[in-house]
Amino acid sequence: MAKALVVVESPAKAKTINKYLGKNYTVIASMGHVRDLPKSKLGVDIEDGFEPSYEVIASRKKVLKELKDAAKGADEIFIATDPDREGEAIGWHIAEEFGTASRKKIRRLMFNEITKKGVLAALEHPTQINRQMVDAQQARRVLDRLVGYKISPILWDKVRRGLSAGRVQSVALKLVCDREREIDKFVPEEYWNITARLATAVPPEFEAKLLKRGGSNIKVTTQAESEAVLADLKEAAWHVGTVLTRERKKGAVPPFITSKLQQAARFPVKKTMMIAQQLYEGVELPGEGAVGLITYMRTDSTRVSEQALEDVRGYIGTRFGPDFVPEKPNVYKTKADAQDAHEAIRPT
Repeated sequence: MAKALVVVESPAKAKTINKYLGKNYTVIASMGHVRDLPKSKLGVDIEDGFEPSYEVIASRKKVLKELKDAAKGADEIFIATDPDREGEAIGWHIAEEFGTASRKKIRRLMFNEITKKGVLAALEHPTQINRQMVDAQQARRVLDRLVGYKISPILWDKVRRGLSAGRVQSVALKLVCDREREIDKFVPEEYWNITARLATAVPPEFEAKLLKRGGSNIKVTTQAESEAVLADLKEAAWHVGTVLTRERKKGAVPPFITSKLQQAARFPVKKTMMIAQQLYEGVELPGEGAVGLITYMRTDSTRVSEQALEDVRGYIGTRFGPDFVPEKPNVYKTKADAQDAHEAIRPT
């Protein structure tokens, strides 16, 4: 019988981690949340500090029983759900279902990368479930429920049945409506841009935009004005006043945070995050089995771990030569309001 139980969220992640830990560990996937607010009622006691009332999700009863049975025979229990608020809450719900007898054996594992090095390093430094992160998730879930269950019926009555209000969507919709009203108030003004395409004895041709007339800024607001200006320009003598040459330095772009990854991917956000989740949890590679290929994909930090920097600088020096390794690695400023809980998204 295994000496330790490791609880993760997805089967793909379980398969990858199980390969690294060996026979003394049983890795089981919870398949996401095991408890939630009831569907049939509000499930939040507004009179008693907005206390939530949870129940086991019907489709998770079987996997929860499997987890409880495995927990009884384990010397240690490691909660290795995703390292974010949602994952912390899932781990807390599972720990609550295990009961007080098993709770003393529970430790929290935080993986930023699902690689052998990352998994074994996490095992050396287990922590406890972070109740502040659990409370943050609970606050968000309660707000979802209050907004959804209290406002949606008003929409059904006043607008159309089937509509739903969301904690984020409702606010976003107000911002869009406010902006649309500002757009409606805007009074457009006619203006004309005048551009000349010029050529010299030496190519290439280039475009010049008309900005000044007689040393003063020019603003062309009607077609008649533009035709008058064009008539003058056809008779004008053209010459190059000055040529300015500048050298520009362009630095490497910062590593990916979640929002920048979503922009660069050019997929719908849902598809981007689904692919990133698969890459994080593990992809089957020929001869290697399931391997996690990127770090955790929900992050607002551009920080890269010291070990990763050391590894990549060593690889570049060996592969391309020392001239391609800068004296110091690039370090990018992280926004003041960033949580910085996880490093940037990078290949592992």
